[in-house]
Amino acid sequence: TNALVMFAQPANPNPQIKKAARDESRPETTLETFEPDSFDSLEIYDLLKRIHDPEYPNTLEELNILSPEMIQVNREASCVSVQFTPTVPHCTMCMLIGLCLNVRLRRCLPASWKIEVIITPGTHNDEEAVNKQLADKERIAAALENKRLLEVVNKCLVHADMPAQ
Repeated sequence: TNALVMFAQPANPNPQIKKAARDESRPETTLETFEPDSFDSLEIYDLLKRIHDPEYPNTLEELNILSPEMIQVNREASCVSVQFTPTVPHCTMCMLIGLCLNVRLRRCLPASWKIEVIITPGTHNDEEAVNKQLADKERIAAALENKRLLEVVNKCLVHADMPAQ
């Protein structure tokens, strides 16, 4: 299999795959072209959409886990908020997906910016518990000190700056 991480049994054996859409009316944002002083939700989406799912050989965009409408940028408050939707309400990878989104944003945004990553309301059985973990900065930092977990996150992020196919 081409999955980045092998798990015994995926939570969703038949995820819906959508063809990645390309907006030809504007250039696509990459880490090289990203301007940290002037960006919008579409540019943040460009930075996140090619993160790979930990269970499947597909991106978050292809699995419809992420869309531009799920991202908000508040320049006055220096805050980026991202909602993501797991493919099934009992997804066991949602914490890892949230961690990947968080890490990617931390690597791209100025350190002074606040980052909020949450599950889309009503889309996961343990939404409250997962959101609480994703909001805990100490827990995120501790997770990233785990060499194996950081390796998995980096594998999910490795194609994030690849040009569209």
